[in-house]
Amino acid sequence: MIKPAIQGIVNVLKACAKSNTVKRVVLTSSAAAVTINQLNGTGLVIDESNWTDIEILTSTKPPTCGYPVSKTSAEKEAWKFAEENNIKLITVIPSLMAGPYLTPGTPSSVDLAMSLITGNEFLINNLKGMQMLSGSISITHVEDVCRAHIFVAEKESASGRYICSAVNTSVPELANFLKKRYRTSFVPTASGEFPSKAKLIMSSEKLIKEGFNFKYGIEEIYDQCVACLKEKGLLKN
Repeated sequence: MIKPAIQGIVNVLKACAKSNTVKRVVLTSSAAAVTINQLNGTGLVIDESNWTDIEILTSTKPPTCGYPVSKTSAEKEAWKFAEENNIKLITVIPSLMAGPYLTPGTPSSVDLAMSLITGNEFLINNLKGMQMLSGSISITHVEDVCRAHIFVAEKESASGRYICSAVNTSVPELANFLKKRYRTSFVPTASGEFPSKAKLIMSSEKLIKEGFNFKYGIEEIYDQCVACLKEKGLLKN
């Protein structure tokens, strides 16, 4: 996971540098590149100055460590290459993406976001693992993530990193929300090993101050996910 992520980005940036025509590169990073660290407490705010601590991941080796290590390493390598080769780089850092999809198969991010409704125990455990590592379950509509990419590509003043996260919640909060909104859906009772509130908030303040507006909140994200899965016959009414 790690070497292909780094080499893939370097290959693209080399092509951009060689072209002499690319004015700006917008790279999709990940919340996994900012949220995993040893910050303690609650009500913490994570912004673009934060980076995931790779040393924690490589020393503790949680089951999913390859993903955040690859995302963090790749983005850091991108910034290094861009600085050395005078490339104007901007990174968009989305949280877990959900919403309707056009692909033949269900995207893994949608499967994960919908796991409390579909009852997939493996993915529910992955969702819990996400909160254990990062401190929250942060979710954004895929269309807002796409709009954010176009926004920073076209906005002359845009620079640096931009977190793109619409909703910050936790496994218990999300389970309670889904139980109330979709009363006929299977939503398992949240386990007691998680705090009721998210430990941290992924702040999109920088993106919003630049002039960006999120179109979708938690209700619209899940309403559209549920409708999409039902339309595809993947979720019962």
